[in-house]
Amino acid sequence: MVRGVRRGCVRLKGAVIGIDDEDDSTFTVTVDGKTFHFQARDGDEREAWVRSLEDTILRHAQAAHRRWDPSKPAPTVKDFDKKLVEADAYLQIVIDQVRRIDEHIAKSVDEESRIRCENIKQHAEDMLENVKHTIALLQIAKSTAHPVNGIYQGPITPLAAVDSRQAARVAADPVQPGIELGAECMDSSLNASSLAAITSFGVPETSYSSSDEEDFFDANDYSHSSSVPVSPTGLPISLSRRESQARDAASSSSTTVSGSGPVAANEGGGSRAPPLYKSDGSLDYDALYEDDEEQDLVSMECNGSVVSHLLSQVKIGMDLTKVALPTFILERRSLLEMYADYFAHPDLFVSIADFTDPRDRMVQVVRWYLSSYHAGRKSAVAKKPYNPVLGEMFKCWWDVPGITGCSNSPTAKDEVKDGPIPWCTQDQLVFLSEQVSHHPPISAFYAEHYDKRISFCAHVWTKSKFLGLSIGVHNVGQGCVSVLDYDEEYIVTFPNGYGRSILTVPWIELGGTVTVTCNKTGYNATIEFLTKPFYGGKKNRVSAEVFAPAEKKPFLTVQGEWNGAMEAKWPDGRTELFVDVNKIPIIKKCVKPISEQESNESRIVWKEVTAGLRLNDLDRAHEAKTTIEQRQRDLVLQRKNTNVAWETQVFHEAGENWVYKNPLSHRAKPSTNNTKKKIR
Repeated sequence: MVRGVRRGCVRLKGAVIGIDDEDDSTFTVTVDGKTFHFQARDGDEREAWVRSLEDTILRHAQAAHRRWDPSKPAPTVKDFDKKLVEADAYLQIVIDQVRRIDEHIAKSVDEESRIRCENIKQHAEDMLENVKHTIALLQIAKSTAHPVNGIYQGPITPLAAVDSRQAARVAADPVQPGIELGAECMDSSLNASSLAAITSFGVPETSYSSSDEEDFFDANDYSHSSSVPVSPTGLPISLSRRESQARDAASSSSTTVSGSGPVAANEGGGSRAPPLYKSDGSLDYDALYEDDEEQDLVSMECNGSVVSHLLSQVKIGMDLTKVALPTFILERRSLLEMYADYFAHPDLFVSIADFTDPRDRMVQVVRWYLSSYHAGRKSAVAKKPYNPVLGEMFKCWWDVPGITGCSNSPTAKDEVKDGPIPWCTQDQLVFLSEQVSHHPPISAFYAEHYDKRISFCAHVWTKSKFLGLSIGVHNVGQGCVSVLDYDEEYIVTFPNGYGRSILTVPWIELGGTVTVTCNKTGYNATIEFLTKPFYGGKKNRVSAEVFAPAEKKPFLTVQGEWNGAMEAKWPDGRTELFVDVNKIPIIKKCVKPISEQESNESRIVWKEVTAGLRLNDLDRAHEAKTTIEQRQRDLVLQRKNTNVAWETQVFHEAGENWVYKNPLSHRAKPSTNNTKKKIR
């Protein structure tokens, strides 16, 4: 590329800065429908660039907001010209007054007075040069923004043509009426006389790069003006009809097959989702939750103005815990219910206890763990589950294929009266979750299978962070798989979650390194969820290594996609399918009807918000969400006034962990099999 030729231009007006939490040197600028990728030398340099660019974008956005009164018409070019003429007139007045200072100096006989006047004259001349330069720049800016011939090219006068006599004249008499080249302009012009010509670039209408033809951009990145009026729900009024039409099209054209197997489309117009209304015409709230259909045809770009307005209020790295997000990005389930969906393959979980070799049990723990995350994502478009309110609970259970109803044990159908869900039987997997803290937001959940003598207890503190074009959620906490017959505990940690491309069609990915360890046997595993790199690469990649006690070389490696197929490789070079989550059925969880639930259970707490979202009545959803939030504020104030501390219901804090108050290990009788296995 020829030196001096512009390689590109990135406009900062309306731009959004983005960073990757997994990479400390790269960042992006998204503007004019394109995403430009930049790389700094290290994290400190990236931080400096990001902060400077953010401050520049925010400062000019605020200045523009302060400058114009929305109730008055926008200024025109004629108004600008009028002000420019006024400025030139005031400049002439000041020039005349400076000339009078010369006359006063000539007539002055007092040395002290003459020196003081010369100082004043010097400062006045410096000010005049700055004012002249400013007016000249304003005229250039006007020509750039409103070119006479449709495009501003700037002067192309060779420097050799600059009249040296003009420079001498300026030096001899710096105070001349009218507009002319300021001293700074003349100095820079004369110092650059080795160049043959000046190439003055105008500001392009859109950002571009010299490598546009061979470079790539993140698809479908469109920015929208943040001045679009919005409705009380946070949805742009001008876009409400477009979204409504898109949602109607989605609901009328999509068909799903519900049941214990994976959801699939039926081109022949087969069975549809459960009807949303009962025979008496009332809304069936249970059907709203059983309907897994998501209207993904409506992308976030339909609501770009709202999201852009939201992004203008936060800075990169800011904690989003207390930031109210628009209603339309919510998913129709609570975060507590999302954790339950991680047990959508209950047969893989309970079978951990069936293996007699500790090595096989560790491999099965890893297999269940890797297969659990895909079921937690119900939609291709990343949406945010409801933030559980303090004290909210969710209860459900599963009939495990090949176990529930198939056991020959006479007690298999007996209810576990002292269990988490007292109406469930010993051959069912049960799940219970509770929001134990609101600030910080901590969720605790517990699952157990009585007959298999296996349980899982975990707590997660979600820390949300704004990353520019993404939102990062750090899942702080751990889970514990307890296999009672072998007195083993498998401690697992959780990956971070990322909502990418939040201005257009957001998508979810997992990132970070997690571990699975069993202190008793010494077996351990390291799992790495790989985020998509800036340049190329694939989404949803995962790799795992499983180690034997005191070994540094893994006896099993797993690679693949956490929402697809994963392949295992053994030390002898043998490879095999480890698990393919798309080929194993998702077992549907069982939940009590809403009419029979307690007032603090998730589905009854959020039922009106869910109804508003499913029926495309965002005003209804927003009002219901606001009512829930206000009720929580009132309860907090009430507890504060009465000096009453909040008490959790089924979990308690133990050090840095939250544990279930009455776990299976405290209730189950010692197993006769356990004694034999320990003897061996």
